[in-house]
Amino acid sequence: MPGCHGVYPNHADSERWGGVAERVYSQGDVVGVLTTEPLGRVLDYKAPEGGCGTGDFVEVPLGPRRVLGVVWGAGTGQFDPARLRMINRVLDVPPMRAELRAFLARAADYTVTPLPAMLRLATRAPGLGDPPSMRRVYRLAGAVPNQLTEARFRVVEALRGFGGAVATLAEVAEAAATSASVVKGLVKAGVVIEAEAPRDLPFPVLNPVALMQLEGDQIAAGDALAALVANAGYSATLLRGVTGSGKTEVYLEAVAEALRSGKQALVLLPEIALTADFLTRVEARFGARPAEWHSGVTMTERRRVWRMVATGQAGLVVGARSALFLPFQNLGLIVVDEEHDTSYKQEEGVLYHARDMAVLRGAMAGCAVVLASATPSLESWANVEAGKYGRIDLGARFNAAALPQIRTIDMRAEKLATDRWISDPLAQAVTATIARGEQAMLFLNRRGFAPVTLCRACGHQIGCDACDARMVEHRFQKRLMCHQCGATKPVPVACPACGVEGRMAAVGPGVERLGEEVASRFPDARVAVLSSDLFGSARALKEQIVAIAEGGADIIIGTQIVAKGHNFPLLTLVGVIDADLGLQGSDLRAAERTFQLMRQVAGRAGRVADKPGVALLQTHQPEHGVIRAILGGDEEAFWTAEAAERRAAGVPPYGRMAGIILSSPDVAQVFDVAAELARRDAPLRAVGAQVFGPAPAPIARVRGRHRVRLLVKAEKTVALQPALVAWVAQVRLPSQLRLAIDIDPQSFL
Repeated sequence: MPGCHGVYPNHADSERWGGVAERVYSQGDVVGVLTTEPLGRVLDYKAPEGGCGTGDFVEVPLGPRRVLGVVWGAGTGQFDPARLRMINRVLDVPPMRAELRAFLARAADYTVTPLPAMLRLATRAPGLGDPPSMRRVYRLAGAVPNQLTEARFRVVEALRGFGGAVATLAEVAEAAATSASVVKGLVKAGVVIEAEAPRDLPFPVLNPVALMQLEGDQIAAGDALAALVANAGYSATLLRGVTGSGKTEVYLEAVAEALRSGKQALVLLPEIALTADFLTRVEARFGARPAEWHSGVTMTERRRVWRMVATGQAGLVVGARSALFLPFQNLGLIVVDEEHDTSYKQEEGVLYHARDMAVLRGAMAGCAVVLASATPSLESWANVEAGKYGRIDLGARFNAAALPQIRTIDMRAEKLATDRWISDPLAQAVTATIARGEQAMLFLNRRGFAPVTLCRACGHQIGCDACDARMVEHRFQKRLMCHQCGATKPVPVACPACGVEGRMAAVGPGVERLGEEVASRFPDARVAVLSSDLFGSARALKEQIVAIAEGGADIIIGTQIVAKGHNFPLLTLVGVIDADLGLQGSDLRAAERTFQLMRQVAGRAGRVADKPGVALLQTHQPEHGVIRAILGGDEEAFWTAEAAERRAAGVPPYGRMAGIILSSPDVAQVFDVAAELARRDAPLRAVGAQVFGPAPAPIARVRGRHRVRLLVKAEKTVALQPALVAWVAQVRLPSQLRLAIDIDPQSFL
């Protein structure tokens, strides 16, 4: 029927999607459509032949283009119906449920984000309007010949990396960095199978019946979480367990309960690198792999996941923060693993914190939310203290493993050469660990070879041409890189300021430089360096992590990526090269983040009962309160003291903050607008809020745009967002100037 697609005209088959539309509009009725275009409002259209309903995904004309939209409700009626255009067609996908529409609207209000931008987050899959069809997919046939060219070997490795996911010819060729003809050649050789398959296949049904072997307080914790899911209502629970206590196994019991109840579950992970081990554990528990949603999956797989989630044919989704915006049909559980992790904050585009949005989505969907961490965020700790969240504790490690001993090495007493970063006590501990056939980890939260490249003739430091940031040497790539905009340039032979040759010097350590020292001091050791910028793909990083877990390295060198939930059974020694690094600066969360990071890194050691662990922290400030708290292990005392300081200062979580970031290629323009905003602060003063600034951002220029910040501070009970909207609406922004509002800022750069 014209105007509607496929088998979904007139909503006659709406039961196919598990329900009926809240309101059905007949042909010619005026409806409001929210598009993904940056227009900031709902647009009026006429319902197509066959009608449409609230929540329907539609294709509408917008100027000369056709764009995606959702029927948001009745039209405004503010325009002449004779001039309104008609919806082109209703897409053959389930309507967006009222719960998701309400979540997007609430999230937009909270983050002060235009609603179309929120809708884009909920429709980030290609070809949603395409009809069901077949396509050619590729997989390994079985045994692989020993003799393969390098290009063919990359194709085989790429197909292995896809696991059970489907892949098209273009996706295989891209993942293998080769041409389609190489893939076709393997098809002819019988190594790869080419087959026709439906474009979108349902995910295997997960079996929730098999029970995990829980022990001790895991049993009660698992039962408690399962009961919350079975109650079929909103709840938020902090699952706090020491590193290695089996938090994953416990919350998988809650996932099992959701699946038994016929509901869907979502597990958020902070890093793609964590998914390999987690998916293996899920497959062992439930007999099949869940759906994955993150930047590492192919666009074909993203479309499949989106559609299967929307039709209820994906019971469990494991994903990154953006998975919160998937169109679940019957969401029963959201788990935010490592809920304290800073990567849950989206710092570009739509600015939101996935932990907070998970709680909001759970409240809107009426489902259980579990926030899991060994070192909870102060925000979650405070919500427990206020009675908003429940709390379940796991105080002991699984399988009788003991928590690692944590000790400091006072670097003021160590006599290190200027090109050395590993103290003698730490080096001796590494030697002894390797001699026992165990693994040692050296942690330094600094990517690259050296953070500064300096001319020893004139003192000039190499900076980015587009940013006010020093360029970091990446010796493996033989390039300098800006960690703000990604620009690279070769390491100069002659100083660009004074022209003197041969005087450029790398200053300070990064993990690559630490790797050189390790290779020199431990020449017979197998060394693995884990840093996100050393791997061409998430798949390669995951493969390296698996190899390490299987004993493929003696010494592991890593940035904060190694602190996030990895389980290395042979790892018994952790050495922190610079425990003071995070204590520098004026970040209000510096103490909290240092405490969390050091406890998390130390927790990688000694996770097997017969291999106790030790963590050695190199520090120039062993008397610092945070270092003493890490050594003492009294986490409740630390949180209580940190909470008291924040409460006295009236800062989050006991006050409200919003960051205002203005940027423009014109430095005078951006300062003028910021100063005008600061002067016209009456809407903020009316609610008791204060404005600080304007001031240049700590990194004052990024990608050629000058950046100025203002900070708004208010009491916790203040309705800050409406005041912010009224405040910024007073100023007309020049076309080149961008203004972003960051509610609850996590970074002040």
